[in-house]
Amino acid sequence: MAVPVSLIRANSYHRAELERSLIQVLEPLGGMAAFVKPGDRVLLKPNLLTGARPTKECTTRPELVYAVAQQVKAAGGKPFLGDSPAFGSAYGVAKANGLLPLAQALDLPIVELHGHRYPTDNPEFDHLRLSREAMEADVVINLPKVKSHVQLTLTLGVKNLFGCVPGKMKAWWHMEAGKDVQRFGTMLVETARLIDPALTIIDGIVGHEGNGPSNGEPKDLGVLGASGNVFALDRAMVAVLGVDPLVVPTVAQSLRLGVCPDWSEITFPLLTPGELQVADWQLPAELMPIDFGLPRVVKSTFKHLYIRFIKEPMTAYAGRL
Repeated sequence: MAVPVSLIRANSYHRAELERSLIQVLEPLGGMAAFVKPGDRVLLKPNLLTGARPTKECTTRPELVYAVAQQVKAAGGKPFLGDSPAFGSAYGVAKANGLLPLAQALDLPIVELHGHRYPTDNPEFDHLRLSREAMEADVVINLPKVKSHVQLTLTLGVKNLFGCVPGKMKAWWHMEAGKDVQRFGTMLVETARLIDPALTIIDGIVGHEGNGPSNGEPKDLGVLGASGNVFALDRAMVAVLGVDPLVVPTVAQSLRLGVCPDWSEITFPLLTPGELQVADWQLPAELMPIDFGLPRVVKSTFKHLYIRFIKEPMTAYAGRL
């Protein structure tokens, strides 16, 4: 069965041009109306990694979120934006990255993704805790950023769905599964399988290369991609970047588990990865371990809770004085 991955050249975040690019990339897939029906509650899941480096292109651009939300509304859907950053809150990180004015212009709610335990057919991960808001949405639209990653080589669509794991639980998963990078990759694949996004649109107009996910540098790629199959889109983007899929744990494990289509089954109705290939994409200079020791996990948990429940509410209150 053919699995379409739509890839185009897109070089601008200017609102009108990006709107045209989004229509173009979705057209071979049937447009937004193929994924969103009137009345659907639609979670938009961008990469809201951090509010600390808004100029380094390490989060999904607000303009893309805005353009997608517009199309969801035009299809009759009811979009809301959600994430669970490892530090801070979705609202705080969205504000730091310039999302609030666009969200307010569209009356787009920003929600925190809270956890609930959901069953998986993989007994190794039967205690996986995922966001209730993501699992109970009618439609999930995944909006990752193309980035290098010092632990996982690359972070694309599958890794972005780790944001549907509650913030303080991420550190515990790093401790529990992080001693084996392939097992950690399998956990991320299982997360993506459970979330099962209807559509993934990847922001590769400007990527983040080098020592990502946040300590690298912006890199012009000029690529916008979309697919109903997150695993196929990640496989295609790895080809665009000229990276061996077997060195990217999320891609390698999706292939091993058989959830990623064979390369021969992936079709490219517009441009092919070869036509968009980047010759000089920079991977991390050195990979770091994924696992966190117990002291770091405890520190991370308390820092997350402090920022979310004490620091950010106090800042918001002070701003009203």
